[in-house]
Amino acid sequence: MHGILPLIVITGTLCVWLWKRRRTTKLAAAAGADLLPPERQDTERSCPDPVADGVTAALSQGEWQAAAKAISAAGTDWERRSHLVGVAADRAAEDDTWLRAWEAERPDDPDAAVVRAAAQVTLAWEIRGGGWAEHTTSEQAAGFHRVLAEAGEAFVRAEALALPDDPTPYVKRIPLYMGLNAPHEAMLELWSEVTARVPYHFEGHLNALQYWCAKWHGSAETARDFAGQAAAAAPRGSLLTALRLIAWYEHHDDEAPSEAYGWPEVMGMTDDALRDVGAARPDDPRVASVRHLLAYFLTRQGRYEAALEQFREVDGYVNARPWRYYSDPAKIYCHFRTKALRGAVTPE
Repeated sequence: MHGILPLIVITGTLCVWLWKRRRTTKLAAAAGADLLPPERQDTERSCPDPVADGVTAALSQGEWQAAAKAISAAGTDWERRSHLVGVAADRAAEDDTWLRAWEAERPDDPDAAVVRAAAQVTLAWEIRGGGWAEHTTSEQAAGFHRVLAEAGEAFVRAEALALPDDPTPYVKRIPLYMGLNAPHEAMLELWSEVTARVPYHFEGHLNALQYWCAKWHGSAETARDFAGQAAAAAPRGSLLTALRLIAWYEHHDDEAPSEAYGWPEVMGMTDDALRDVGAARPDDPRVASVRHLLAYFLTRQGRYEAALEQFREVDGYVNARPWRYYSDPAKIYCHFRTKALRGAVTPE
């Protein structure tokens, strides 16, 4: 009899656990019925962007006019201009036939010039590949440096043709400096060109933060300080508080224990970013990239309902940190979304 009691207790406990698990699964399925499966997640965008989609579709047909029109229409919305230049540059790195046609018809077009420069940097990184230096062949390294040198010349021309207050060529030059191992003094000089034009340029800050990370030309401390200073100086709604989360993620995510996400410092940074998102323009396309990051941090912190709110705002698009750091971003995104969903519907 004494030997049967423990077995009864274990069996009962297992049955209760299985019942709760099935109940949670059913509740989660019902609550997440409107959420999209991995195969329906867009891996090219972080949020809906009909203009960028139109540009990409036109360029795939060799028609450069749509890109020229969209970039010109961005005007002095420097964030939007930089984004669309990046969209066009990514396509030109694959096939620049349409860009050569644009340059031939409008030889001194500043928009074509900055797309060319940015495309050269993208092409250089594609030639090099994403592996560590020891896994890069001599042919890859030679091609990488040759195309980067061409990009440097292209940026000189793009900067000369740009409007005086346009930060785009300088923002797009930062990844070039990463590849060239540019010294800190050169990076600081370049950074002054960006901030003199637009002090709180979001993409510019993201690019600069990567330069100052330990994996490139800085350190965890340098990245933390850069992010902290930028966030402290920026107005609410600029979204630059997200820099502190990114700096922490870049240097701690792989090694920090799970409980590290619940440390007061990390919780405070997350709350600051939440408030920043709340103060941003509802139609600001940069908000989506911060929401993706918040969804991840909030899930890791066990703040499932808040995380699920962020997931619902961005569902269907996964080209954002941290998902795009993985080989299958849609799978990782849906894994954390499911965790948040289960947590949100499970009673305490």
